[in-house]
Amino acid sequence: MELLSKYKSMIFSFSTAHFLVDFACAFLMLSSVANDCTWYLSVLLYNFCAFALQMPFGALADAYNRNSRFALGGIVLIAAAFGSTGLPLAAAIVAGLGNGLFHVGGGIDVLNISQNKSSPLGIFVSPGALGLYLGTIQGKLGNLSFFWPLVFLAFSALLILLASKLFKGGYPSNSPFSLQRASLSYGLIAAVSLFLVVCLRSYVGLTLQFPWKGRGYWGLTLISSVVLGKVAGGFAADRFGMLKTSVFSMLGAALLFLLPNVPMAGVLSIFLFNMSMPITLWVMAKIYPGAKGFTFGLLTFGLFIGYIPQYLGLPVPTAPLSFALMAVVSLLLLYGGISGAKL
Repeated sequence: MELLSKYKSMIFSFSTAHFLVDFACAFLMLSSVANDCTWYLSVLLYNFCAFALQMPFGALADAYNRNSRFALGGIVLIAAAFGSTGLPLAAAIVAGLGNGLFHVGGGIDVLNISQNKSSPLGIFVSPGALGLYLGTIQGKLGNLSFFWPLVFLAFSALLILLASKLFKGGYPSNSPFSLQRASLSYGLIAAVSLFLVVCLRSYVGLTLQFPWKGRGYWGLTLISSVVLGKVAGGFAADRFGMLKTSVFSMLGAALLFLLPNVPMAGVLSIFLFNMSMPITLWVMAKIYPGAKGFTFGLLTFGLFIGYIPQYLGLPVPTAPLSFALMAVVSLLLLYGGISGAKL
């Protein structure tokens, strides 16, 4: 709690900005790009720029050591994308680049202040899912002008600037860029394990369907469980440890995945399954402390890999047992990654 209190302005600023940035990007894509004939290509390029390119962006940010500038530059690019909607493909690429830059800049700053706590990471990453959900809805409805997303982006930039000014001592600097531990076999094995966890989490999140999802407020409830699960994962890991939290959350998710027709079981399964998000980010950064941005981007690349089967329209599993098994595999990978990291 002392850590959260010390850096509360920065955590609040980046978390709020995360929600608003993802809202703006989703709104732009669904309101201005979705109806164009280039949509199929645009959505692929957007996701590639927003997720896969965070690896090189992260390496640059690690070396440059001006994380807030990357985040602010990303916000500026997203705002510029709203001015290029006459060229939907270009707008998608520019928005994706901006999204990637923002996440890298914010992610490194949060990782730098996290120290021995993963809860700040849970707080930072969690609002994005809600922003994407609400931005998608508003983009499809088409009853919101560009004025408001641009105001949201300006407010996001202002929050980040104010937070950096208010914290007079400045945020911790990046460690000198290094992938030295990549030469150690245990580091590589742990990193691959965590990368695969993220690939699976992305794949399950995109392919798992509940028959009751479209009824009433269950869709919003499911998204809320994603958000709260990521927050809870960070706090639980700090309180009970990474391994205990992973075992509890993944085994619980596996059991509840077997009850897809029970709404509350589905909501709780998604909550538990998403608790691993801050854990994977925190452990990966501890494996390679001199490359926090690069490893942050490596895991977002895992999100992109998990998206590819859904994008290509490949057959997806429908049996509840399939998703239960994926949760068990995720647990085994998490266990191997956390244990192998030798923290």
